[in-house]
Amino acid sequence: MKKSKYLVPLALIFSLFFLWAISSNLLPTMIRQLMKMFDLSPFLGSLTESSYWIAYFIFPIPIAMFMKRYSYKAGVIFGLLVAAAGGLLFFPAVAIQQYWAYLTVFFIIATGMCFLETAANPYVTVLGDPETAPHRLNLAQSFNGLGAFIAGMFLSKLVLSNDSYTRDTIPADYPGGWEGFLTVESDSMKLPYLILAGVLILIAVVFVFSHLPKMKEGEHLEGEATGEKLIDFSVFKRAHLRRGVIAQFFYNGGQTAINAMFLVYACSYVGLKEKEVVELSSLSATTWFGIYLGAFLLGRWVGTLLMGKFKPQNMLVVYSIINVALCVLIICAGGMTGLYAMVGVSFFMSIMYPTQFSLALNNLGAKTKSGSAFLVMAIVGNVFLPPLTGHLLKSFGDFYHIAYIIPLVCFIVCGYYGWKGYKVVD
Repeated sequence: MKKSKYLVPLALIFSLFFLWAISSNLLPTMIRQLMKMFDLSPFLGSLTESSYWIAYFIFPIPIAMFMKRYSYKAGVIFGLLVAAAGGLLFFPAVAIQQYWAYLTVFFIIATGMCFLETAANPYVTVLGDPETAPHRLNLAQSFNGLGAFIAGMFLSKLVLSNDSYTRDTIPADYPGGWEGFLTVESDSMKLPYLILAGVLILIAVVFVFSHLPKMKEGEHLEGEATGEKLIDFSVFKRAHLRRGVIAQFFYNGGQTAINAMFLVYACSYVGLKEKEVVELSSLSATTWFGIYLGAFLLGRWVGTLLMGKFKPQNMLVVYSIINVALCVLIICAGGMTGLYAMVGVSFFMSIMYPTQFSLALNNLGAKTKSGSAFLVMAIVGNVFLPPLTGHLLKSFGDFYHIAYIIPLVCFIVCGYYGWKGYKVVD
């Protein structure tokens, strides 16, 4: 197949990166909203992220088995429909008004998105010249950054209000009292998920009627009966893949720790350090969140351009070192200075996930799907490290910013992978 014939399949796959970014980057807004509604601590609020990302640990192996038996295309269509069903289930969750109902919905949405991510990342790496796979995956992830920016800057404003009442502080004349407040706040969460579900269903229909080339892995096409294992654990014998899984665990956990707590930090903790600022309003905080994710998007575009001139592993090292320094600044300063530093961190962590992913899949051949499944499973770092960060944020009082030692350690691990861990030695 000529390279020009890859353009339409790549365009369709790029749309998936945009969609799952919308889904995952709505979570920090939902954390802040659910903390308001159910009077949750940062630790309990961060379980919103955990309920979402645990699906990425449970399902990648079954998904890889499904796609090896059938095709990438079948996995994508099924995933789109599962995620759409999860979005529609937001409506009964709002009616139930229980925290566990929301966590269940996030888990179902994430299960569908896990199909998309397990399929799309390796598909982009094999749909073209292997030498340009990191560059191609970073280009695809630029659409992920665009989705993240739209979720943070615009969709978050549909959800968050400036009202932060509790049962004790709600005004006596508030329409409907506490139950009325819960109804207003929960209703605001439905619209983004209705829009998302509609778009997911539409894209699923497009995929049904589209031709995606079956890709060659090793000596066989996907879906062929080969007698090979549906999931091959022996891929862990490849040191660069094994280290890649570890690096992805820490990168994902570190990124999500900052993302998940960003609005909580902006609304509740900035004023502890900057005495002249009591707190940022929800509107101001969502604007800052949009700027934060806009920096991520800009970083993806700039990184994609630079990757045409510099080796991806070298860029990974340099970006990791810069982010370690920025985390030190957050830990030492906190307040608004910490908020500025987080915007910088967002820019420089933008290339890390796709770069590590593509380097780890290098030279895996027929084991590419298995390797991809384990790399996606490494997102389980999102289950553990954000709650730990939230716990430290709450525990240290005026020294809340010490919590950002968690992402600092994560970026050190990423830097090591770009320095030595990526090398194919076996």
